[in-house]
Amino acid sequence: MKVPFVTKDQLEAIAAQYPTPFHLYDERGIRENARRLRAAFAWNPGYREYFAVKATPTPAILKLLKEEGCGCDCSSLAELIMAERCGITGEDIMFSSNETPPEEFQLADKLGAIMNLDDFTLIEDLERATGKIPEKVCCRYNPGGVFALGETREGFQVMDNPGDAKYGMTRAQISEAYRVLAAKGAREFGLHSFLASNTLSNEYYPVLARMLFQLAVELKEETGCRVTFINLSGGVGVPYHPDQPENDIAVIGEGVRKAYEEILVPAGLGDVALYTELGRFMLAPYGHLVTRAMHEKHIYKEYIGVDACACDLMRPAMYGSYHHITVMGKEHAPCDHKYDVVGSLCENNDKFAVDRMLPKIDRGDLLVIHDTGAHGRAMGYNYNGKLRSAELLLREDGSVYLFRRA
Repeated sequence: MKVPFVTKDQLEAIAAQYPTPFHLYDERGIRENARRLRAAFAWNPGYREYFAVKATPTPAILKLLKEEGCGCDCSSLAELIMAERCGITGEDIMFSSNETPPEEFQLADKLGAIMNLDDFTLIEDLERATGKIPEKVCCRYNPGGVFALGETREGFQVMDNPGDAKYGMTRAQISEAYRVLAAKGAREFGLHSFLASNTLSNEYYPVLARMLFQLAVELKEETGCRVTFINLSGGVGVPYHPDQPENDIAVIGEGVRKAYEEILVPAGLGDVALYTELGRFMLAPYGHLVTRAMHEKHIYKEYIGVDACACDLMRPAMYGSYHHITVMGKEHAPCDHKYDVVGSLCENNDKFAVDRMLPKIDRGDLLVIHDTGAHGRAMGYNYNGKLRSAELLLREDGSVYLFRRA
């Protein structure tokens, strides 16, 4: 069972000051998680987490993570501007874009960000936009085909289809890119790859690491280029369902360390820095969408209408994603009522839950929709003229800070 990080009494007090719906973030949880991640990779002196801004583009959150030693992974002009205004510049930014217009390269260059090139043709585009090739540059790799772990100790298969993804260079392209970049003045090279999303296996990162570590060794031998950092990107997920296993970041870090010592160290690459760019893992469990039951409808199904809608959290409408729901004050009541929990948009997919077994819900009940700290408000929109919900931070001392109004 998922347990909210706030009590019913706390939420009622917050809602009395800040009307529902709102996104609430847990400062204590965010900080503790960032520290667990840093500890898991402390064995690598150059390790750095570049938080995926796209997951939660909220300045107060970026500043909080900056205090915990995190940089920013940016993929757009707006995200670069936001990072700069939060005091995050230089190599504290990894710029990972695709189909990139020149003005984005220009701002990333002005800020001193590390460029992560998604495609071979972007070498020419970057040089044309900025007048140069930076001395430190990264290339994104796509191995093609199907990526699969098979049966893992967690009891299920992790699989995705890199060959269908629009991102990254082929093996031949990345080797040629290193040669061309070196001829144009690059001196430090990085590798980056993202093969699967929201994995719930402690083996994903170690398997990805082995692939990239071996590629780094090969590229060093083929091109003579100096590989100084490897970015494992994101993909470490969170259990949206209560019965799913949870990743152990300490075990993941140890698995990557073992691969590092077996592959990179013997090849003379024992000084390579490791980067990650996690979004969902960093924030999702530490955000709740708080909404209030407003209406009941009894027709062919039982409906509960709430004051939030897909404009506040579109993952269920867009992907059919599961987000756990807690009816506050009824955490231990039997789940003996089947509901569709819906918003008020003029769209039939505006549903947070379909045929969900929950305790009896009464008008006025507060509902917590879990795991909305990443890809929650970030994906919001204004259909039907809806205002996107406010964002609040539950501070470690129990106080609440409003940092974005509805």
